[in-house]
Amino acid sequence: MTIQRRALLGALAASPLAAPALAQGRYPNRTIRFLIPWPPGGSLDALHRQMFEIFQRDTGQSIVIENMPGARGTRAAFFLTQQARPDGYTLAHHHLSILRHPFLTRQPTWDPITDFSYIMQVTGFVFGTAVRADRGWNTFDDMIAEARRRPGQLTYSTSGIATTNHLAMEDILAQRGVRMEHIPTRGAQEGVTMLLGRQIDIVADAQSWRPQVESGEFKLLSVWTPTRLGSAPNAPTLRELGLGTSVTSPYGIVGPKGLDPEIVDIVHRSLKKAFEDDASQAIMRRWENPNEYLGPQAYLEFARERVAYERDTVRRLNLSID
Repeated sequence: MTIQRRALLGALAASPLAAPALAQGRYPNRTIRFLIPWPPGGSLDALHRQMFEIFQRDTGQSIVIENMPGARGTRAAFFLTQQARPDGYTLAHHHLSILRHPFLTRQPTWDPITDFSYIMQVTGFVFGTAVRADRGWNTFDDMIAEARRRPGQLTYSTSGIATTNHLAMEDILAQRGVRMEHIPTRGAQEGVTMLLGRQIDIVADAQSWRPQVESGEFKLLSVWTPTRLGSAPNAPTLRELGLGTSVTSPYGIVGPKGLDPEIVDIVHRSLKKAFEDDASQAIMRRWENPNEYLGPQAYLEFARERVAYERDTVRRLNLSID
């Protein structure tokens, strides 16, 4: 999708953030490509597109947004590390599976810290477990009870093997002492489609299930946020269910390794302004996303700490995708 081009001269007059660099003939002066490693649709896609619409308005440059689903959400990271130049004209959505991926395989991948330029953490996912309303389960424990009666026969979808929600769901099942079959998909919406078609029993994923929950087609049995959702007050949190955790999987925006600090600063300031804009915040409220904003240095420090956790988790669970 190409967001409509705005006039550069208009942006120079309107944008105090970008004007100095633009006036000196520096960044940005041509189309910027933004990669989203998930299918279109849902809160993540909507928020990124809204933020880059505002970014475009402020900089006067067109934005090409490209969805690159598949490979557990790592295709954009592979592109950044193998093909993108560190000039600020290719940026990408960044998430925890990218930090975890190098520890899951013996194949060459990337260093999750040094091979990316960290720009801004934005928000996190609203995960939950949803089932068809006609299934007959009224509570999360009803679902677990059936899983206990039918070991390994119930199926649940996530957005891919070894994604954050996959690992969290396996941990939940282990704590309850039950087994289910995992059905990986290319994104949360695919799981919703499969549940609608009765191809699976449960969606354990980000909130592409929300429209069906609101329409009454699906029932939300748990949410993974720290507190209950205002839109689904009857769905308990994992902590309330005695599982001792919450899962939001914070995500953000990065560039390729070696991005000039001045470019990082320009992108960060413009995207922070876009994130704080009423239109972006309306999407945050609509989808009840948590505010997990971090600037470049804080985002980098978060990634450093999280990498150690991801490495240890992969080793503890003996995970591999090879």
